[in-house]
Amino acid sequence: MKKIALVNQRYGVEVNGGSEYYTRLIAERLTAEFQVDVITTKALDYTTWENHYTADEEDINGVHVRRFPVAACRADDFNKFNGAYLSSGSRNEETEKLWFEKQGPLCPAAIEYIKENKDNYDAFIFVTYLYYLTVMGMPEVAEKAIFIPTAHEEPFIHFRTFERLFTLPKAYIFLTDEEKALVQGLFDCADIPCEVMGTGVDIPEEPDETAFREKFGINDDYIIYVGRIDEGKDCPMLFRYFTEYKKRRPENPLKLVLMGKQVCDIPDHKDIISLGFVSEEDKFSGISGAKCLVLPSKFESLSISVLEAMSLSVPVIVNGVCEVLKGHCVKSNGGLYYMNYFEFEGILDYIFSHDKEYALMRKNAQDYIEKNYRWDVIMRKFREVINRI
Repeated sequence: MKKIALVNQRYGVEVNGGSEYYTRLIAERLTAEFQVDVITTKALDYTTWENHYTADEEDINGVHVRRFPVAACRADDFNKFNGAYLSSGSRNEETEKLWFEKQGPLCPAAIEYIKENKDNYDAFIFVTYLYYLTVMGMPEVAEKAIFIPTAHEEPFIHFRTFERLFTLPKAYIFLTDEEKALVQGLFDCADIPCEVMGTGVDIPEEPDETAFREKFGINDDYIIYVGRIDEGKDCPMLFRYFTEYKKRRPENPLKLVLMGKQVCDIPDHKDIISLGFVSEEDKFSGISGAKCLVLPSKFESLSISVLEAMSLSVPVIVNGVCEVLKGHCVKSNGGLYYMNYFEFEGILDYIFSHDKEYALMRKNAQDYIEKNYRWDVIMRKFREVINRI
């Protein structure tokens, strides 16, 4: 049986993050055909990278997880350092090396393990491009590396470091056509073999909307946000838009329900309900009862929460600045995108006043997932890429 390693900065059932959750979904399914290790850190919180897990090794759902200690938490001056570097306009690898160390997770022990054990694995799969483990680890095993960059347009993708890094892997897996176009447009990697595939979606057979409403005391229509409640996800903009909508439509009892770890301030508003980190059962039941799922982020490489909502026939409302999210809406006709407040307002008014079109959006959303995000198709492609390496 071939042995493979997936490398990601955090891993665990309690880890709340897109690329981390994606890594776990893929790792658990690959165990059917491969011996799977995950190489990761002992951190749980990405804002500090403080060591949280104590065990060096553990098995989670058939996946052997190797955890390595973070040598230093995120630097106190990282935000200042980051702002100064981005605003300087100049780019050099020496400063960027310090940037990756300050951002974290600074974990030289994991890199040392990769170097010393490169011959013990048939392939290394690096998930997400932005962090120390990928930047320092992939060059050590480039000849057997598969890269899943989860890239999107943002300032960091233009670092000089990535001009070299993105030419190294033996194969790419892109989550969307938009990501492939971005990466191949920026870097000299068009001749590297690649596949485009997202992730499958696992949904409980019968999410219980009624039990969810009773548990959390939600009786009115609501839109839902699922994920980190974070400035990086443009949540403050969502809060501004929603509160403005409520001012302009005071008769509408619509609520905004939030699920996920709070990393930024949430307004004290009677119609904004923050539930914190919830169980998978409550998550899917909450999504199934929502009028729409809303995602205000400008920077997404796939968005599992959008796919989960669409699989439940829940239309999505997304930020049209993000080409990936806009692409989901355009290709499916199961969602709508906005570029400013008045388009956001218009979307909410539309879904409450066009029942026939809303019902069609619900059907289109589910059809889109069935056609493009089935696990059997995705894992067949995954196996082919690994075996090719």
